Amino acid sequence: MLVVMRHDASEDEVQGVVDTIHELGYEACPIPGKQRTAIGLIGNDGKVPADRIEALPGVMQVIHVSQPYKQVSREWSPEPTIVELANGTRIGAGEVVVMAGPCSVESEAQILGIAHRLRDAGATILRGGAFKPRTSPYSFQGMGEEGLKLLARAREETGMAIVTEAIDPESLALVAKYADIIQIGARNMQNFSLLRHAGRSGKPVLLKRGMSATITEFLMSAEYILAEGNRQVILCERGVRSFDTQTRNLLDLTAIPVVQSLSHLPIIADPSHGTGVRAKVIPMARAAVAAGADGLMVEVHPDPERAMSDGAQSLYPDQFGEMMQQIGTIAEAIGRTISPSLAAAR
Repeated sequence: MLVVMRHDASEDEVQGVVDTIHELGYEACPIPGKQRTAIGLIGNDGKVPADRIEALPGVMQVIHVSQPYKQVSREWSPEPTIVELANGTRIGAGEVVVMAGPCSVESEAQILGIAHRLRDAGATILRGGAFKPRTSPYSFQGMGEEGLKLLARAREETGMAIVTEAIDPESLALVAKYADIIQIGARNMQNFSLLRHAGRSGKPVLLKRGMSATITEFLMSAEYILAEGNRQVILCERGVRSFDTQTRNLLDLTAIPVVQSLSHLPIIADPSHGTGVRAKVIPMARAAVAAGADGLMVEVHPDPERAMSDGAQSLYPDQFGEMMQQIGTIAEAIGRTISPSLAAAR
C-alpha cells in the first residue's frame, strides 16, 4: 500500500500517518518526492484498513500496490531512481553509462593498462572480477583482495568508478571496502542471504538477472535489497538460457522496456555475457542502446587470446573504441547522449 500525501501536507501530518501505520502493526517508509511525499506501507500480506488511513489529515490518496514486489515497483515510486557515483557518473538519469573492463583482474600491468585505454575511449566505470564464481572448481577463481587493491589503484589513476562481484558475505565485506558498486552475479540472483547483506552494505548494488529467471523473479530479488533500506540498485539484463547453441545465452532486449514499465530502477545490458561471442557484442550493444538501456557492461581485454576467463567474448581495445562511436551515433538519433567522458574532464 502507498499513501500519497497532499502537496501542502505538514511534517506533523506526515508523522501522523507514519504513527498510524506503526499502530496497525506495519512498517512505514516515507518517500519524499519533488511535488509531494508518499509513505509506503510494508509487511501487509493481508487486508489493511485503508479507510482509517484515508481519513487522516494531509492524506490525498491511498494506492494498493498490485505487484508482488512493492518498493521496486513503479507504482511505489513513479519517479526514476538515479544512482550517482563519486566520480559524477549518474545511472538512470537519461545518459547511457558505459562500464567496461576484463572479466578478471589478472595483473597490475593488465588492469592499469586497460583502465587508461577505456577511460580515454569514454568509459566511466571499470569492471573487473577479483572473486570469480566459475562452473569448474579448477578454473581461475580470481586474485581476491589483491585484485581489489589493483582496482582501487586503477580508480586513483583514472578517476573511473569500480564495479566488481561479491560471491558470498565474506567477499561482500571486502568488495564494499574497495568498490563503488557491488555486483551480484547471475548465479547468486536468488541467494537471498547475500542480497540482504548487499542491502545493508550502504553501497550501490548491480544485480544481474539469473540465467533462467523470469522478470518477476528478477524484480523480487531486487526487492530483497530495497527491503534492507538500500534504494541504490541497478538491474542488469545479461542473457537467459536458450535451446540454441549459436550463442552463449539469449540476450533478452525485451526485458529493458518491460522492466522500465514495471520498475523505477535503472536497467543496463551486458551484451558480452548475453552472446558469449566477440563478433556479436557490438551489434547487441547497439541494439540495447536503441531499446533504451540506461547503460552497458562490456568485457574488454588487452589480449583476449591470453585471457584467464571469458576471452572469447572480450572485445579488443580498438573494437571498444569503434563500439563507443557507434552507440554514440545511435544515442544521438534517439535523443540521448553517452555519459560525459572522464578523459575530457581531466
